[in-house]
Amino acid sequence: MSDILKRLSDEGVSIWLDDISRERLRTGDLAELVKDSHVVGVTSNPTIFAKALSKGNAYDDQVRDLALLGVDVEEASRAITTFDIRWGCDVLRPVYDRTDGVDGRVSIEVDPRLAKETAKTVAEARMLWWLVDRPNLFIKIPATEECLPAITETLAQGISVNVTLIFSLERYGAVIDAFFAGLERARENGHDLSKIASVASFFVSRVDTEIDKRLDKLGSDGAKGLRSKAGLANARLAYALYEERFGTGRWKALKDAGARPQRPLWASTGVKDPDLNDTLYVDELVAPGTVNTMPEATLVAEADHGQVRGDTVRGAYDDARAHMAALKDAGVDYDDVVRVLEDEGVAKFADSWKGMLDSITGELESKRAGA
Repeated sequence: MSDILKRLSDEGVSIWLDDISRERLRTGDLAELVKDSHVVGVTSNPTIFAKALSKGNAYDDQVRDLALLGVDVEEASRAITTFDIRWGCDVLRPVYDRTDGVDGRVSIEVDPRLAKETAKTVAEARMLWWLVDRPNLFIKIPATEECLPAITETLAQGISVNVTLIFSLERYGAVIDAFFAGLERARENGHDLSKIASVASFFVSRVDTEIDKRLDKLGSDGAKGLRSKAGLANARLAYALYEERFGTGRWKALKDAGARPQRPLWASTGVKDPDLNDTLYVDELVAPGTVNTMPEATLVAEADHGQVRGDTVRGAYDDARAHMAALKDAGVDYDDVVRVLEDEGVAKFADSWKGMLDSITGELESKRAGA
């Protein structure tokens, strides 16, 4: 079953699981995925934690202790989520050691309600770094305009960063600039650049969902023929930008000082359109030095019937540019699409965070009442 996943790994794609839960950790399921399915990293987000907390009883003992101590919901949420992430880091630590820190990473996101607040995002990043206290941690910071300086400042302090919620090529370029600036400042601050890692999480399927909705509204045969291709085209052009920017003198100076590149990470790779191949956003985004973070259903599908046929990115730049031009000619406003997607992404994570806090509040109150 894992042969396809091994071929994917051999092509230079790091397979990360887009999920974590206390149940997955305590049953050894995550360790089994690392052992048998070539999983070399884990990502989390507020939606994943909200879902994990809503199922089963894995969190009951910790919530009971927090309730007895009179801990408020904000502190309780950090205690609960950082416990899982720390445990996940320990499970992935052998991978981290084996790959010299390239993989074996586990990500935790800053409070999404801070996505428009630079200083508070940096403070939250520092606190999560202290709380988890593992070298293979990634702090996830959204690529909002307000958080670009926070990305730079966090990296400058020697903290590894997963930049999330990237939708547009323009913003991705700004993220790379923030990464370069962060490493330059980290070097000035005396940090060992080889110990600082980063990925840039470029979202894929959500781009198709939003653009296909607009194409369907246009209704023409030409518009219909453009469906379900924009996510791949956008991601491929992101990789082209990655190759361009990491071929500059500015990057060479950092590389010579020991820095590692900020790898492109394909996020939102679960296929949402039932008419599409469920491994589309894996098979069609194979390129060296990338990460593909998959929901478990996508991981299982890829292991079962994925079609790994070598690099499917670098030979497709011209087609990608032509497709984006055709979308513009059809009347799809790319700038508006990515603006809507960023706003929705921040709002969805904030809603999930609130749902998680509400769930924890209910559990705390229930345990206090039963004490």
